[in-house]
Amino acid sequence: MSELRLLLPGPAVVGNLTGDRADALQALADLYAYPDPLPARGWVRANMVATIDGAAGDATGSSAGISAPADQTLLGVLRALADVLVVGAGTARAEGYRPLPARAAFAERRAASGQRPAARLAVVTRSGDLDALPELFAPDAGTLVVTCARAPVDRLRDRAGSDNVVVAGDDDVDPAGAVAALAERGLRRVLLEGGPTLLGRVAAAGCLHELCLTWSPLLVAGTAARIAHGRAASLRLRAAHLVACDDLLFGRWLVTDARN
Repeated sequence: MSELRLLLPGPAVVGNLTGDRADALQALADLYAYPDPLPARGWVRANMVATIDGAAGDATGSSAGISAPADQTLLGVLRALADVLVVGAGTARAEGYRPLPARAAFAERRAASGQRPAARLAVVTRSGDLDALPELFAPDAGTLVVTCARAPVDRLRDRAGSDNVVVAGDDDVDPAGAVAALAERGLRRVLLEGGPTLLGRVAAAGCLHELCLTWSPLLVAGTAARIAHGRAASLRLRAAHLVACDDLLFGRWLVTDARN
């Protein structure tokens, strides 16, 4: 039935993605709304999917292999709420990212919030190697590049447009500097989609405010990465809500001790 059941706080029915899909989408958008008013520094929300045993992907390393239609629906809602979708270059290549289209179902909501018709895409790269992503830099795509001073910045500006390159950090991308630079551009509703290395860096820098995590009803074992890795982070989170749908569990977790 694709019924969305709120377990915490609750119980209650959020909506039905099969019977009343339009209403269910708006109910999800209300449930996952960004804070109002928004902090001036911006709000960084990460969205990830994991198996029951904690893997961030299938045997090939792809998150698509552990996702499901209801998870993709929620992903679409989260993207429709954001000002900017931030993703590492490696994940953008592996998952085939493209500029986001405007969605009529959320046009009124975005206009009321003073947002562009669709979220902008921001690709994070330390090396500046974006040759495998030509679709992201088509005319009028508006894709942002977030990089550091050691990267070939002039070449990136030629590729993406001088106004579309954000330099944050010297030898590596500085998460706090990147978030601040996006906020200065009016892009304060940040949706971070990984991959695990980028999420780990953002968490370790104290820049994460919220984690949306889908648990997929799969157990894959193997050596798959977790949803975050790299430098150690010690963040405490509290559950804002848990929603069950089609054997999936959607959790929204708020960081209680974000530093930036």
